[in-house]
Amino acid sequence: MAFVSIHKDLTAIKSKFVMGLTKRQVLCFGAAAAAGLPLFFLVKTVAPASAAAMLMLVVMLPFFLLAMYEKHGQPLEQYVKCIIAVKFKRPKIRTYQTNNYYSAIGRQIQLDKEVQDIVITKKT
Repeated sequence: MAFVSIHKDLTAIKSKFVMGLTKRQVLCFGAAAAAGLPLFFLVKTVAPASAAAMLMLVVMLPFFLLAMYEKHGQPLEQYVKCIIAVKFKRPKIRTYQTNNYYSAIGRQIQLDKEVQDIVITKKT
């Protein structure tokens, strides 16, 4: 009898597009090839082939990272966006603040008294 393993978390399964790659991976690899290969052939005419290959690698690496890197179920750009928000946008020390119901009622009573005082002084 044949045995097939099934993932327990079905949300972790990604649909494959071409040759076991997702659409995102195919797009990123295509963009890497479109950016890296012409650069390689242009630089190879001026510099040694090894230098052109290293430059091509440096240009293509961000595309490969966008295609393959994933942490905690988030792709690279979402993960970097969260890091930037935590490090630069949000305050370092977040104070714990509550809105106590009873203090809110007390403030409302105080405001009502002030309004009554204003109304009474206007009448006289």
